[in-house]
Amino acid sequence: MRVLFYNSEATWSGTSRIAIQAARGLSTRGHHITFAACGGGQVEWAAQGASLETTALDSGAGAVGGALGLRKVLAEKFIEVVVVSSERDQLIAGSALRFAERGAVLRRVPSFTKLHVQRGGRLALKLAASGAVVSSDRELQTMAPRGWKIHPTVAPLGIEPGTYDTLQPATRAEIGAVSHGPIIACAYDPSGRYRFGAVLRTLSLLAPRHRPLHLAVFGPGANDDELRLHTAALGVSSLVTFLDDARDPAPVMRAATAGWVVSSGDAAALACLDFMAMRVPVIADRTPLAQHYVADGISGILLSTEEPSQTASTIAAFLTNEEKRVAMGNAGRSRVQREFTESSMIDGFERAVNAAGDREKWAVR
Repeated sequence: MRVLFYNSEATWSGTSRIAIQAARGLSTRGHHITFAACGGGQVEWAAQGASLETTALDSGAGAVGGALGLRKVLAEKFIEVVVVSSERDQLIAGSALRFAERGAVLRRVPSFTKLHVQRGGRLALKLAASGAVVSSDRELQTMAPRGWKIHPTVAPLGIEPGTYDTLQPATRAEIGAVSHGPIIACAYDPSGRYRFGAVLRTLSLLAPRHRPLHLAVFGPGANDDELRLHTAALGVSSLVTFLDDARDPAPVMRAATAGWVVSSGDAAALACLDFMAMRVPVIADRTPLAQHYVADGISGILLSTEEPSQTASTIAAFLTNEEKRVAMGNAGRSRVQREFTESSMIDGFERAVNAAGDREKWAVR
């Protein structure tokens, strides 16, 4: 199958990471893959680093210009299926496929993110045969199939935990932590601003009795000045390190005593899986996403209250029980190896691509 992954994101994200994983996996199985990304951007560099054939997108082009440019790529590469991750990209791909009079579009829905089909999405469904890819059976059951010509497919998120076995953890000096004490690595994105406030309030309550405790924050927007001001207002600035977006967070995650996930969507799902693969127990709010990836009390702890004092008590007991933390870390690693493998994710994408490549569906528009 000749497949194009179309990704117009200007910056790196969990969604773009999954797209590259899927593209690379399909390529190793004999599919001809092209990856379209913003020229000179982080996503294009990552795709090239994964040995994928890439084509550069003009980040300044509008929807019409994007569709016309994509039409040329579709013709040159004889593309049969286009995979996208947003409504805007679906509209561009659908328009280009209509011009080319061939092919289908698959829209991958970020993990546990509700699919809202708005005006552009409804138009895209009329332009080209379309299907959806979700991350779990639970999400599949809540999808409204109206207007979609290709049945939605489950491609469960997965990673290769063995890739972390040789990863060297960051030193305490590199993290900015003192010589001893627990380190919590916090996976953040702007959607988790409120949840991050709860993390800081918990930290302020723990600090008087757990002074060596240190928090390292990473992810999109982690360098926001407002977060630093909030930290200063609570008097815990010396206990918090904010990582620059350009820095690889993996060594810091590997060095952590625990991983606290306040992000959402693909970023949160991948953070949970990465922490577990590194044998780092996970802390997260009890959301449907967290419940899907983290086994409460087995591979981490899921918080059911927003009351800082109760959360602080739970975290304090967790941090002081090293034997339990080690057991949770080992259980998390086993869970990833058993239930969230990269091969299963590629299987799902391959099923979706093969279904979308059925030419009988292309005419149903």
